[in-house]
Amino acid sequence: MITVSNLKKEYGTVQALKGISFSIAEGEFYGLLGPNGAGKTTTISIMSTILEPTAGEVNIAGYDLRTNPIECKKTIGVVPQEIALYNDMSAQDNLLFWGSLYGVSKGELIKRIDEILHLFGLHERKNDKVKTYSGGMKRRINIASALLHQPKVLFMDEPTVGIDPQSRNLIFEVVEKLHQSGMTIVYTTHYMEEAERFCNRIGVIDSGQIIAQGTLDELRKSSSIKETIAIAFANLTDELFQKISLAWPEVKRFDQTIHFFTSNSKNDLAKIILNSNELGLDIVNIEIMKVNLETIFLSLTGKQLRD
Repeated sequence: MITVSNLKKEYGTVQALKGISFSIAEGEFYGLLGPNGAGKTTTISIMSTILEPTAGEVNIAGYDLRTNPIECKKTIGVVPQEIALYNDMSAQDNLLFWGSLYGVSKGELIKRIDEILHLFGLHERKNDKVKTYSGGMKRRINIASALLHQPKVLFMDEPTVGIDPQSRNLIFEVVEKLHQSGMTIVYTTHYMEEAERFCNRIGVIDSGQIIAQGTLDELRKSSSIKETIAIAFANLTDELFQKISLAWPEVKRFDQTIHFFTSNSKNDLAKIILNSNELGLDIVNIEIMKVNLETIFLSLTGKQLRD
């Protein structure tokens, strides 16, 4: 359904994307994960025709993005990070406006709006101005506006940021229904549990490059990391961290916390505690983290997802 080949994007001397390539099958739920500034939004913006790439090719549903941008736009729906709604218009009027841009006939559009408002639990508030809505309700309408032309592919760029639990759960239900219906979904998120819950495959992007890709099981198998021992210290300095790094090469630092990546936490924990005591480090907290998407991500990038 989607093929991205050697995609590059430069802003002057800054390389936002450094020649990334990946493909997404029809009906697949593909997660694109990376820390802030890694290139996720740039990639989504290019695939959704918002940004022009410096080089490379994107093919969506058989259409080349450069030579057939209009056909690509008809195929895709886009849920941006920023809410794109008119606050002084009602939800229904917002949807009428956005739906008309896709060329949906008015009769068909009214029918679809009615169905979507029911789907998102907002039919009773359809005539209220958007400015009276909560952040979660605005997010729901934002997603609804991307579905009016019944796209084959849906790009969702962090669709659940800063919303209430009720709205998040409702969005989850809708997203699962869309996926079950056969829609291809490309999803970026800062929440590991969302990626683990939804994604068939995951691409990890860092510094403008895809550094790992596969199913969660494939990422687990490809990683040498089995477990993570996370230890918070009260007096960690750069000098002390350097000394620990010499004894434990597979470590990452996050402020006053060090993550020790290990294949045998039982044996290594005692050694780490002894080593820390010898260096005069005061231990505040110890947590043993089983291998999951978060620990894999940390081992690959050396960063937390929200960095």
